[in-house]
Amino acid sequence: MRILIQRVNKASVEIDSQIKSSISVGLLVLLGITEADTTEDSDWLAGKVTGLRIFDDENGIMNRSVVDVDGEILVVSQFTLHAMIKKGNRPSYIKAAKHEIAIQLYEHFCSELSLKLGKEVKTGTFAADMKVALVNDGPVTIWIDSKNKE
Repeated sequence: MRILIQRVNKASVEIDSQIKSSISVGLLVLLGITEADTTEDSDWLAGKVTGLRIFDDENGIMNRSVVDVDGEILVVSQFTLHAMIKKGNRPSYIKAAKHEIAIQLYEHFCSELSLKLGKEVKTGTFAADMKVALVNDGPVTIWIDSKNKE
């Protein structure tokens, strides 16, 4: 699994001209899933997301987690995080998981995040055409791949 985390002042997902979900201070998490991913990958990433100390403390040092600042999380599925561009200019998404596998891991990831965060995680709609808006705070953007834990 791959995630791209962005620390945000606000973020939202719009589907068919309607706001599906929105958050204020917190994290926007873009999630890409492959056929080889498991719930172990999901659980490890959920722990990383909620434990990542990327919010400022009283001294202006990134030393607090999203849990520490009582922030929110918005998760958006994004198969394009697994784009392969070795040949030509048109990306291949062959590594991205099929819907049947990906939806289960997406839901598991969101559920684990909710448990660790202590509140509901906001989401987009899996496989929908979404418009994502955000105000990146910092900017702080971090990429994590569960297959590269070292």
